[in-house]
Amino acid sequence: MKVTFYEPPDDLERFFTTFYCVEVDPGTGGKIRDSLHPEWAGLRIFSGDCPQSRIGGRALSGADCVVTGPSSLPLEFSIGATRFWGVGILPLGWATFVGQPADEFANTVIDARRQDEFAHFAGLADDLGLPALGERQQLAIICKFFRDEARRCTKEDPRISAIHAMLLDAQLPQVSEMAERCGLNQRTMERLCRKHFGFSPKLLLRRQRFMRSLAQFVLDPSLGWIGALDSLYFDQSHFVRDCRDFLGMAPSEYVAADHPVILGFMRERMRVRGSAVQTLDAPEAG
Repeated sequence: MKVTFYEPPDDLERFFTTFYCVEVDPGTGGKIRDSLHPEWAGLRIFSGDCPQSRIGGRALSGADCVVTGPSSLPLEFSIGATRFWGVGILPLGWATFVGQPADEFANTVIDARRQDEFAHFAGLADDLGLPALGERQQLAIICKFFRDEARRCTKEDPRISAIHAMLLDAQLPQVSEMAERCGLNQRTMERLCRKHFGFSPKLLLRRQRFMRSLAQFVLDPSLGWIGALDSLYFDQSHFVRDCRDFLGMAPSEYVAADHPVILGFMRERMRVRGSAVQTLDAPEAG
């Protein structure tokens, strides 16, 4: 696997984590199998083999323009030789470029060509499929597409970025404190989180805590799970329960499983961007 990360331009960075181009070559007739960790929403456009994907009880295969909603479960996939572009979509990006309640699409994988809410992304997929275009030319097409779409959108809600910033505070243990620091009552916080982030504030804080620990372990396995645990975990059994909820397996099973794509992806992302997973990316100011 070869992956190249591109930072969004300054005028788009508040909407996205990264743009990235990936080439996968498992050999003639081969398939690579792996799973993605819980993350924010994403768009992936494939040229070559299209993936077979499953999250929870929902499956998709054969789609070249795939949208994933925000997730709290692993997305399992298998894929052959292919090249694809990926776009990590932050909550403000979801509100701007999708504009649908995020909780209605949480833990889903969607064929953008078959669902009206995402049909505009199919036009981008068609443009990227034009022959004889280099990577930089395709990146320019992606940036132009989102700039054009942003001009059609309504005024941004600053509460989305405020909530997002609070989620990145590693010492923030409770929803009540999060709401207070955002200047919101808890009922409003709950509504905004479900609408724009896909989940309740309590689950979002749990996911952040878990992903901080997982990223620390992947980047330095010598720590062991105990050494990688986030400071907000009460004990190891607390972490094991979260691992089962968010990855569908115990930590020991995760270590024993093969991860030919995601571990290398995380380490390269950390090297290039300084953040191993997109849930730990900070929202940028507009």
